[in-house]
Amino acid sequence: MALPTQAWEPEDDAPAARVVRPYTLTGGRTAPKVPLPVEATLRRQGNGPESPVDANLARILEVCDRRSVAEVSALVSMPIGVVRVLLGDLVEQGHVRAQATLTADSSQDERRELIERTLRGLRTL
Repeated sequence: MALPTQAWEPEDDAPAARVVRPYTLTGGRTAPKVPLPVEATLRRQGNGPESPVDANLARILEVCDRRSVAEVSALVSMPIGVVRVLLGDLVEQGHVRAQATLTADSSQDERRELIERTLRGLRTL
């Protein structure tokens, strides 16, 4: 009994998945230019320079206001290391400001708020 000689074809018309290596998005950089802890709260700066040309930077900038670095990573579906590097670029360009996280002088309410924000971010993952 001979096997059919037809070439294998996918059953649906879905496009083939493309894999983009994280280091291509960051230009080979693995660390942000500014210190950005994953729990740092980000603020979009309204008086920054022109909007970024890079599509990935624009996506991150669109969702980053009043969110943590971890939340932004989940929302744009990018690895957190890549998001930290790209957010560092946005901070340097004046588009985003990272707010200080907890210090030794932080109140109980500030600590509780950070924990709640972190839990919300984890739930969105």
